Amino acid sequence: MHCRPCSPGMRLAERGVALVVALLVFGLCAALMVAMQREFTLFAQRGANLFLQDQGYAYLRGAEELAAVALVMDYDADQSRAQPRDDKNEIWAQQATPYPLDEGGWLVGSLQDLQGRFNLNTLAAAPTEPGEAGQRFTPAEAFFIRLLQALPDAALGQAEAVAVTRAIGDWLDEDSIPRAFGAEDDVYSGQTPAYRAANHPMASVSELRAVANMTPQLYVALAPWVTVWPRTPAPLNIHTASLPLLRAINGDGELTPLSEAQGDALWQTQQEEGGFADLETFLAHSVFGEKTMTDAGSLLGESSSWFLLSAEVEVAERKMRLYSVLQRDKRAVRPIVRAMGSL
Repeated sequence: MHCRPCSPGMRLAERGVALVVALLVFGLCAALMVAMQREFTLFAQRGANLFLQDQGYAYLRGAEELAAVALVMDYDADQSRAQPRDDKNEIWAQQATPYPLDEGGWLVGSLQDLQGRFNLNTLAAAPTEPGEAGQRFTPAEAFFIRLLQALPDAALGQAEAVAVTRAIGDWLDEDSIPRAFGAEDDVYSGQTPAYRAANHPMASVSELRAVANMTPQLYVALAPWVTVWPRTPAPLNIHTASLPLLRAINGDGELTPLSEAQGDALWQTQQEEGGFADLETFLAHSVFGEKTMTDAGSLLGESSSWFLLSAEVEVAERKMRLYSVLQRDKRAVRPIVRAMGSL
């Protein structure tokens, strides 16, 4: 049996087919390798991002632990005082400085006294004796009305301040009966979209944006001076209160804040001495004259148990931020709320 010899043309054709097949296989392999390389790069980047995120979070939790140590040290130091207090001379209140990290980057954290702010949840209580046309106010309402008139960037008139105060009170109280100049479901049901009053203590200052009569400009101006912690309101610390809050402290029945000059006099004393001698001396300050300060005194104190930690870290040119509400109970400090943020 004899095989028919292949012609030169057939050999060239076979070689051409083999070359095309080889090119197809090479192209397929190259495409697969490119896809695999892309997936590997994405996987590696995801891993690196997660690692850096975990590393940054670990540093921020470290800042929280350091803040707890500072608060415990402050508590221990206060035990040697005849009258324990929290003021701006203490370790937790010092200006924050960035702490350099070994692998590059930095960590910085600062504590703010939440009892140096006005607690919005104190407005839930309604006047027990409405009086003429419902014009009687609780001590907390009167304080807040004065604060709204003392805001540095968006001061309100007295009538506007009353309307905002009463609307917040209706937002917080348990009933659906509007107070004089207040706002309940009948107001919010007409909004687009419609909603109802919370009738519950605020969980965040941002809830103010849903309250009647609250403009964006007023919210921005008011937010730095108010808080919702603790849920059961605690006294305002006179040693850490800011200038607008100091101006909002006035005699019983007063709905106007202290003048700028009077507020500056209190602020100057607080800044120069780190605080005031004590609450009794504060209420006897010359700016109050002969006014009765019973209502104001019921809202004020000298010690704090609630603090806000603001910590920021930079790792591999990436920044992260942690906000943590801390409660101090003697030598125990525990986080109540944490909120993360990236910059």
